[in-house]
Amino acid sequence: MINILLIAVGILLGILFEKFRRKYYSLCRLVFRSSHFEKNLKVSLEKEEVENILPAGLIRERIPKHVAVIMDGNRRWAKEKGLTTMEGHIAGAQRVLELIPLCCSYGIKVLTLFAFSTENWNRSEVEISFMIKLGEKMIMEKLEEVMRQDVRISVIGDMTKLPRSLQRLITKAIDSTKNNSRLHLIVAINYSGRCDIIQACQRIYEKVKDGIVKQENIDETLFTDQLETNCTEFPYPDLLIRTSGELRISNFLIWQLAYTELYFEELFWPDFGEKEFVKALLSFQGRSRRFGGSTAG
Repeated sequence: MINILLIAVGILLGILFEKFRRKYYSLCRLVFRSSHFEKNLKVSLEKEEVENILPAGLIRERIPKHVAVIMDGNRRWAKEKGLTTMEGHIAGAQRVLELIPLCCSYGIKVLTLFAFSTENWNRSEVEISFMIKLGEKMIMEKLEEVMRQDVRISVIGDMTKLPRSLQRLITKAIDSTKNNSRLHLIVAINYSGRCDIIQACQRIYEKVKDGIVKQENIDETLFTDQLETNCTEFPYPDLLIRTSGELRISNFLIWQLAYTELYFEELFWPDFGEKEFVKALLSFQGRSRRFGGSTAG
């Protein structure tokens, strides 16, 4: 009788222990998962804070809203290193991919890149074909990454001369990113500053002819609204950077650059990294922008 009772008590204790064991391990899993989540969240927040910390010397309130870049020197960079022109363009494209997150991190709102001018059609068919294929490849492979960075893409210039395949990819990139707001990336492709001014004049002429605008109401604001850079909240670049040591704007944003601060870098574009970018921003922050007026005092 006692043996039967002991067996019954043992079975009952075993059942209770199993229930306790399951509940214990369930709680352990919950705690470990929670700790893992909190750890990941902490790491994520710390990463966010690190990304928002400006390099030494930069002042957030004086960061330019709109930075434009003439990315010059891919071919000369390649020649100096004994590489092909195509390898130079690949290295230049990589610099673009590195510059975008820097702009996001620093609080720059608009980045305009001079990727292909109307004069670039004078280059060899082989080089032009490669540049077009490289552009297509970048859109296909990097669009999702751009989406994650909350970057909006716009393209200015005459796209009608571009291959249909590239036009379709550009349209997809524009449509896919139109609601993004952290950084507005404007890419100038087959762009000419003179042509931009001409097409703005043509638009205004049509508006006057159709009675939409009176001649006496034509002013700078109306003209600016007809330019291709009207796609952004900040149409006038605060800072223009040109690499490779050339000291000219090469038919780029002629109207828009009227009061832009200019920064010329000796290095070729593929060598223009974060250090050089910060140097350009520091130069900008050290200047007094008068917009045609005189200094205070």
